[in-house]
Amino acid sequence: LWSTGVAADGHPTRFARAGLTRLGVLTATDLRHQPDGARVRVAGVVTHRQRPATAQGITFVNLEDETGLINVIVRPQLFARHRMLLTAEPFLLVAGTLQHEDRVISVRADRLWRLDMQMGAVPSHDFH
Repeated sequence: LWSTGVAADGHPTRFARAGLTRLGVLTATDLRHQPDGARVRVAGVVTHRQRPATAQGITFVNLEDETGLINVIVRPQLFARHRMLLTAEPFLLVAGTLQHEDRVISVRADRLWRLDMQMGAVPSHDFH
């Protein structure tokens, strides 16, 4: 993972899943079975960070775990409080509210943490 950005024997979160489960962290697949408005925790590798000019300061972060992609919505106030974390960390743990809208599942973040995966950074596709 450190040298190529991919793990030959599985996704990085797979190796931390037992600990993540103890923290109440759901997988991307688990989110499909949770109701709109549910409080959830998710974690993964940051694959994209976007902050479109037309989004009124909202930042969109995509996390990837061993089961798929997770869309995370970050409001401007939360972004301002956690700017360094959101722009630099390769792995994140997010708590928020699940949002089902037009068959798209997202997490509206209200808390963020650095997720220490003890691995090298994986480059994300940021702010394009």
